Amino acid sequence: MIQALLLTLAVEVPLYVLALTALRFATAGRAVLLGVSVNLLTHPLLWWSLAPSPSAGALWSAEAAVVVAEAAVLWLATRRDPALLLVASLGANAASLLIGLVF
Repeated sequence: MIQALLLTLAVEVPLYVLALTALRFATAGRAVLLGVSVNLLTHPLLWWSLAPSPSAGALWSAEAAVVVAEAAVLWLATRRDPALLLVASLGANAASLLIGLVF
């Protein structure tokens, strides 16, 4: 689980920094903090939800919940456009899922 978290952070944090700073929703430092924070909140819950019996359906459902949860946390922290935050969350999570599946 620790290796998966580190891989997730390595993929998602730079993407969150890129998105949040390009949208002018956060400074680079705050975007790093937000990217790390949302993942520290959701990553353990994702693994916990998949632990009993992982399946493709459970994975897609859990990932969808993570995308929404991370976007919600970002919205609470920034109070900016929730649709754009949802797109940022979807992009970051899709990238980390794809790289995670490859490795």
